[in-house]
Amino acid sequence: MRMEDLDAERSKANYAEAAVEDLRWLGIRWHEGPEKGGPYGPYVQSKRRGVYLNAWRKLQRGGFLFPCRCSRKDLDAAAGAPHETGAQVGGKQEPLDDEPIYPGTCREKLAYAPQLPGPTSADLNGPQGANWRFRVPNGAVIEFEDRNLGTQRFMAGVDFGDFVVWRRDGTPSYQLACVADDAAMRITEVVRGADLLKSTARQILLYKALGIQPPAWFHCRLVLDQHGRRLAKRYDALSLRALRQRGLTPMNVLGADLPLSA
Repeated sequence: MRMEDLDAERSKANYAEAAVEDLRWLGIRWHEGPEKGGPYGPYVQSKRRGVYLNAWRKLQRGGFLFPCRCSRKDLDAAAGAPHETGAQVGGKQEPLDDEPIYPGTCREKLAYAPQLPGPTSADLNGPQGANWRFRVPNGAVIEFEDRNLGTQRFMAGVDFGDFVVWRRDGTPSYQLACVADDAAMRITEVVRGADLLKSTARQILLYKALGIQPPAWFHCRLVLDQHGRRLAKRYDALSLRALRQRGLTPMNVLGADLPLSA
């Protein structure tokens, strides 16, 4: 059990407690975690900043990153910054939790050159004042074998662009944090939704840049509602807590024996 609490606005202690309670109700048990400890702790991401800084430093010194000072408004207004709507997986359109392709505004301002060895203010204090993006190798094909969906193939610069690994507010992104944690915790298989297929392609680039062997991948097809929308957090009617309150049992949930209409 690893608590991913880097989003300070949405990560509250009562939410974490509720998640643990709901998972236990469902019958899920773990051998390592925040309350149990273990050889790869701490198991709360907000306490693992040093792990993420070490990964950022290695990427920055290797010339894989550049600082970006574009605001969200700048990116939304950029001409030709397409938004992803889905991906074809086995002849079926899968919804994606994705982002616009970065137009390269700040990338072109800086030459590609590894940083010289030796400490800098950023090394000592952490990234400051900008979003640090990973410079994807445009045209490179990222291919991996998914244990559920088969061969997956994406092209850097076409299917996704330069992505954020460290935010201007001083927190690492999901992409960097989970790669650094999975490597440090010796995770051998990652199981998650098909909406994160492109995140896997991005993370494989991070693994390669860091010189780390990626885990195996298993992406599950998403459960959709009657309108074809994935069951996101904003649709609370099918959260574990809501299902419990409606009187369903763990076996109802595990066996998918539940009404999909709220």
